[in-house]
Amino acid sequence: MFKYLLCKLKKKIYPDPESEKAIMGSVVYCIHHKEGCQWSDELRKLKAHLNTCKYDAILCAAQCGAMIPRVLMQDHLRYTCPRRRAHCDHCGKEFSGSALEEHQGNCGHEPVYCENKCGAKVQRRHTQQHMQQHCSKRLVACRHCAQRYTQDTLSAHGATCARAPVPCPQRCAAAPMPRDELDSHLREHCAAAGMACAFRDAGCRFKGTRQALDRHVEESCQQHLALVSALATRQARALDALRSAVARLSVNCSGALVWRITDWAAKMADAKCKDGVELVSPAFYTSQYGYKLQASLFLNGNGAGEASHISVYIKILPGEYDALLRWPFAHTVSFTLFDQSSSPDRACNIVESFVPDPTWKNFQRPSKEPDALGFGFPRFVSHEMLKKRNFVKDDVMFLRVKVDPSKIVAV
Repeated sequence: MFKYLLCKLKKKIYPDPESEKAIMGSVVYCIHHKEGCQWSDELRKLKAHLNTCKYDAILCAAQCGAMIPRVLMQDHLRYTCPRRRAHCDHCGKEFSGSALEEHQGNCGHEPVYCENKCGAKVQRRHTQQHMQQHCSKRLVACRHCAQRYTQDTLSAHGATCARAPVPCPQRCAAAPMPRDELDSHLREHCAAAGMACAFRDAGCRFKGTRQALDRHVEESCQQHLALVSALATRQARALDALRSAVARLSVNCSGALVWRITDWAAKMADAKCKDGVELVSPAFYTSQYGYKLQASLFLNGNGAGEASHISVYIKILPGEYDALLRWPFAHTVSFTLFDQSSSPDRACNIVESFVPDPTWKNFQRPSKEPDALGFGFPRFVSHEMLKKRNFVKDDVMFLRVKVDPSKIVAV
């Protein structure tokens, strides 16, 4: 077995001449077939082919040490070989390959874009001069106000510059002046300016030069006085109308009034010292277009309640919409005196209400002047009861007057 293996090994080391001849005669492709070489022939001819194959790599002809396929040798020698000789496209100087690579990007003759982004292309050696003298984006100081602007916006700034000199639009003899002083000149100094009369808001339409204006003011005192008087009259009417409008907007139209009576002790003392002292509430409406009402209060009583009770009444006042409402007034009215107890659950309010009698004069449509006394309760609450609970607290009393909303007939 060992002898057999040794025999096989000898055959591999010393092949049969006939077999070797057969192998050398076999057809093969060039080793650069994948790179694009189309050659194919006997194996014995491959070496000779490789000596001329354009895809086979050989040492660079300029002896830079690189192995370059023959087909790429010209491009290598022209563009990439470190030992090639080439000229700069911008300055025309000759360099070796490696020196040219260092020179590129630094050549002073190469056109580059301006760093200020003005869009211009200038040779690298002239960039500083361009940015200082020619660039449209360079900063330039306005010769009038000294503020700095880019060159391409300086002319637009000059059209509005506050310190730029401008001539007087009235063509007076004054020299050109800064734009921000022109208004003062026209208002105070220009001899040719047409000036309006100081009483123009009152209606005077005079307009002329300063000299003519001074003369007009001296000669028109009576006319100006009449204009001012008429203006004051118009303004007074407008003010009255405005007050009326504000008053209408502030009127209560909810059908309920909570009347806050302050300084109760002083008002009670005044009522006891004088006869017939009556307190009246702010007017209120039953609805936006409803009846106009007002509460009346006698702290020391009235009629049957005089000197012992508080008397309370309701008056019907002439309203703006009376012509559209139903008469007589026929809606339930209630009065509530609030107990201001610190514990709301223990409060004991006093409530009185009535349904109007349609035959009573008090509830007919009111004339321009309302009745001196409305309808209500002469003995609403006694003075003794006021002392038993917190109906008066911190010198303040609260009285609510309410019209039953379920029975209000709105227009």
